[in-house]
Amino acid sequence: MTIRVLLADDQALLRSAFKVLVDSEPDMEVVGEASDGAQAVRLAKAEAADVVLMDIRMPGTDGLAATRMISEDPALSHVRVVMLTTFEVDEYVVQSLRAGASGFLGKGAEPDELLGAIRIAAAGEALLSPTATKGLIAKFLAQSDGSSGDAPGRGERLDALTGREREVLVQVAGGLSNDEIAERLEVSPLTVKTHVNRAMAKLGARDRAQLVVIAYESGLVRPRVD
Repeated sequence: MTIRVLLADDQALLRSAFKVLVDSEPDMEVVGEASDGAQAVRLAKAEAADVVLMDIRMPGTDGLAATRMISEDPALSHVRVVMLTTFEVDEYVVQSLRAGASGFLGKGAEPDELLGAIRIAAAGEALLSPTATKGLIAKFLAQSDGSSGDAPGRGERLDALTGREREVLVQVAGGLSNDEIAERLEVSPLTVKTHVNRAMAKLGARDRAQLVVIAYESGLVRPRVD
């Protein structure tokens, strides 16, 4: 299956470079280009995009607002957004994940990293930039906007999960793949996948990235300070 990619960036030269790179791969193609967020939302629907490479800072409707529109539109539930940012570790990372992005990547990433990010997002996996530590992202998730995992009602959203689903959620928040979780819990990868899918359904999460957000915001997982 060919991955249909939409490029959203206000810099035409950058879009052109991404297009050449993406179109050079046999399993993906660029189906549209947008110079602002509003256009990205329209094209995501019109061109049936699978993955949107979304710049955060664009004139008019920015990438965060556009990502939120995509994630809240039932007709675009299959679309995955990878945010592109110049500064990988800042408040935009958290805002991107909360808006519904599947992950983020720095614009200075190597070509193979970018192509890998598209494939990871298309597969429904969570993407955390290799140069940003999980611990730092966790810290932002737990403290951004002054929120805390101890806030009233935040933990209640996990009540629908079984004990095993909570256990798997902790591992997902740690950035482990299904195979790695299976090895750690001594179960099959298929069993892990089932637990992950059930957790997403019960918590209303679009993908694994949203599960990571929920795990930290609910207080199930605490950020490391080291």
